[in-house]
Amino acid sequence: MFDTIAAISTPRGEGGIGIVRISGKNAIEILSKIFKPKSEKNVKDIKGFTINYGHIYNNNELVDEVMVSILKGPKTYTREDIVEINCHGGFVITEKLLETVLRHGARHAELGEFTRRAFLNGRIDLTQAEAVIDLIHGKTERSVSLSLNQLRGDLKEQIDHLKLLLLDVAAHINVVLDYPEEGIDDPLPVNLVDNLKVVMETANKLILSYDKGKMIKEGIKTAIVGKPNVGKSSLLNSVLREERAIVTHVPGTTRDVIEEVINLKGVPLILVDTAGIRKTTDIVEHIGVEKSKKLIDDADLILFVIDGSSELTEEDFRIHDQIKASNVIGIVNKIDLSKVADLTILTKVNNWIEISAKENLGIEEMENKIYSYVIKGDIEDKSQKIIITNVRHKSALEKTKDAIISIFETINTGLPMDLIAVDLKEALDSLSEVTGEISSEDLLDHIFKNFCVGK
Repeated sequence: MFDTIAAISTPRGEGGIGIVRISGKNAIEILSKIFKPKSEKNVKDIKGFTINYGHIYNNNELVDEVMVSILKGPKTYTREDIVEINCHGGFVITEKLLETVLRHGARHAELGEFTRRAFLNGRIDLTQAEAVIDLIHGKTERSVSLSLNQLRGDLKEQIDHLKLLLLDVAAHINVVLDYPEEGIDDPLPVNLVDNLKVVMETANKLILSYDKGKMIKEGIKTAIVGKPNVGKSSLLNSVLREERAIVTHVPGTTRDVIEEVINLKGVPLILVDTAGIRKTTDIVEHIGVEKSKKLIDDADLILFVIDGSSELTEEDFRIHDQIKASNVIGIVNKIDLSKVADLTILTKVNNWIEISAKENLGIEEMENKIYSYVIKGDIEDKSQKIIITNVRHKSALEKTKDAIISIFETINTGLPMDLIAVDLKEALDSLSEVTGEISSEDLLDHIFKNFCVGK
């Protein structure tokens, strides 16, 4: 925590600009050793929150022409002094500039160490730190919007409010237990019982929002399965609006899985085009078929594609037997030809959508039905402003809810009030886990290892 750290904060590779970020008590001192401003000012005398033009030198060797931002703590991302050096982008320049900074007293930052310092220095809580990585990895505008709400502190604000409600209850109980001579009745006053109800209802609402939030954040893994030549790859191409998969009349063209992500009304739909499932002696195709079978078990949603213009075959029935009825939508392809297939035999499929991937018929209707089938409600519901997307938050809130339920059981059965105090502490500790006020080093390591080095 007391080292001055540095890292490249822009993606590796060629680009117009690269940024090397330095944070710590010696950030400006290190800069003074390597930066010569065009203004010829002493670096230590430069005002904070300014951008300065000049050159970086490694001893007497010119490294690059740069623009340098000097940000003085505590009003910075990490609450420490921060220097950001904007150099020309590219592998060689940025690496050489970073080497120069490290040579003059900085240590290379660890994964997520800048954001970790922002958390440890009290600038953000743990939910906001997690929102940073979610924001970087956001696949749709909707997922980015949820991350921005969390980064703004919406969830932290909600959790802090719930804690205040519980602290009111805890204060009353402490008075009853510690000062019995005051003659305060054991039963909780109505307003404090209402506090407990609000906490339980709010926690439950947040818990129920998780499934929807997880879909928005992580997407829905959707496997397109079927026998060879039913039009799986054509279906993928139609949804993507581009020729992503090879399409021929030859069975077994797709020998491996092809994965693409589309934005389905704010929800990432991770489409996986699988090899046609059939018996084959081709070793490469056989590996692809085995992968397809595994994907059927792992997928959140299955699009079971059949050729509506021909009779069902043993291969269709074999796939039908392997899929689960709970997460399958049937796709009848080739409706531009005469319909022959008897769908009533395939009893596991209750939802059938008719399309022609070749002629691009019914694709939009199919997307709408997939969205409705998966979401089962309005994902844009404005009545719920906070949606959790992190399983850690869900787990902590479930512990909070269970503790409140236990409190109500204690009240209803007339058990001693000191038992309520135990459950109240559990509820408060669980809420503190959400925001990171109670957290282990292992938990922080687990969260921040998912960050890039420069963040």
